[in-house]
Amino acid sequence: MATKRILSDADFGQIIIRTRRTARNITMRTKDDGLHLLVPPYTTTTKILEVVETYRARLLENWKKTTPPTLDANFRILAPCFHLSIEQGTSSFFTLRHTEEGIIIRCPQKTDFSQEATQRLLHNAIIRALKKGAQSYLPPLLSELAEHYGLTYKKVKITGSRSRWGSCSATGNINLSCYLMLLPPHLMEYVLLHELAHTREMNHGPQFWELLDSLTGNMAHTLRKELRDFKTSYF
Repeated sequence: MATKRILSDADFGQIIIRTRRTARNITMRTKDDGLHLLVPPYTTTTKILEVVETYRARLLENWKKTTPPTLDANFRILAPCFHLSIEQGTSSFFTLRHTEEGIIIRCPQKTDFSQEATQRLLHNAIIRALKKGAQSYLPPLLSELAEHYGLTYKKVKITGSRSRWGSCSATGNINLSCYLMLLPPHLMEYVLLHELAHTREMNHGPQFWELLDSLTGNMAHTLRKELRDFKTSYF
């Protein structure tokens, strides 16, 4: 059974440490709420912090990639499947409009973009827009791919996850991040095929990659690397 410790940290805000009986090594992952560690039983806090210090510079670089950019009236998202812009208007309140060119978030004329509350409001509006776009776009695409390749799943859910593009449960339920809307179509399709492949092969063993290769024209590892190297237009 996993146990949990939380340490304050000047760089990450917090370090979340989970002890797991089956863990053999210390593994680290940056998320938007801090640095997450999985450690073997009886690992001391001193040892954990020593490992963190060894990789701190690299971890900070990765963590900054998960931190949303500062938003202002010049902000744009121009992904192939999702367009959004922020503009300053003349009214005294925020509005969100869906147009043929994309989504427009219009801010009051005297909006102070340096305020944390303003940034939070705008980021939340973007996430809602991404989720709405993903909800209308991704499930039909997943269904089409599943039917084409003779694969089945039970349910699909759109999430706001920034740490995982997608996941598939042992019962065949698939979760897809709304941030998939920021990917080019071929990488978006790769993620969906990756999760569909898990409906037959739940691990990442040789049979999984053999199946995924058959779905992607022997491009599974190439697409995996491209996805890992891809920098989105928002986070």
